[in-house]
Amino acid sequence: MDYISPLDDDTLPGIERRRDVTPQELLEEYVMKSRPVVLTDTVKDWPAMKKWTPQYFKERYGAIKHEVKGKVYTIAEQVELMMHSTMEHPAPYPYNLNVDHVFPELREDMRPPTVFDRVDRLLSPMMPKLLAKGTIKHELFLSGKGSYFPILHVDVQHLHTQITQVYGSKVFFLYAPDQTPYMYPKPEVPLYSAVDNIFKPDLEKYPLFAKAKCHKQILHAGDTVFFPTGWWHTTLSPEPSISYGRALLDRTNWNGYLKDTYKGWQQRRPMLAEPALAIGHITGALFSMLEMFMP
Repeated sequence: MDYISPLDDDTLPGIERRRDVTPQELLEEYVMKSRPVVLTDTVKDWPAMKKWTPQYFKERYGAIKHEVKGKVYTIAEQVELMMHSTMEHPAPYPYNLNVDHVFPELREDMRPPTVFDRVDRLLSPMMPKLLAKGTIKHELFLSGKGSYFPILHVDVQHLHTQITQVYGSKVFFLYAPDQTPYMYPKPEVPLYSAVDNIFKPDLEKYPLFAKAKCHKQILHAGDTVFFPTGWWHTTLSPEPSISYGRALLDRTNWNGYLKDTYKGWQQRRPMLAEPALAIGHITGALFSMLEMFMP
């Protein structure tokens, strides 16, 4: 059978769409079962949904710079490129900015809290800064038509992922953790696939990739996709797009997060690795005790 690009295959399964999901349902039906879900109502009252446009970022933050593939672009330049982007000549990507570092005031535009906030340990004042250091919690993505995330990957540190489409639309291509044998993880970076183009893969070099089962889902403004740790994914923008991405940490991925954090400390500051791990285990136990009494 000839390979059909997931970009052109309209028979691929999508992702379940839900409204009014409770924290308990999120945990039991999606996190514990490693299932993604698209929530259609969780950000409807966010100021960001009316406020965040390409013109807004160009006018207010236009001088801020970001490097993509060795070249630096201001936000004003990126907005111009994304508004005139084509499939043949897409705007630079990934153009992703750390919200906490670049414009922390935008956090106020992402309220009221969503279903994720109540279960996210990264947001808790109990979370030690030592453990969270280096973890990107909130990201903003600016892309244009044809902008494609260049690496099929799994997100780092065993973190769950939430991405909200604020402006325009974006297509997600996701592969469940059980598809890992077909992903050709790179030996040096196992969270990255060696398959460099899922739309035109080199099947002579990566023949097993033809067996991989893809989920294809388009997010429109107001949609939020959640997928648990371990899901392979990449994206393509069919039009100018602004997305907000957030890392999520709860009891289900706490030990994996600690394991990855410990490895990082061993490499960067080995003297602090054991204390950081001990603090992590103590903090995790405290979180678990408190969460037993959460409604």
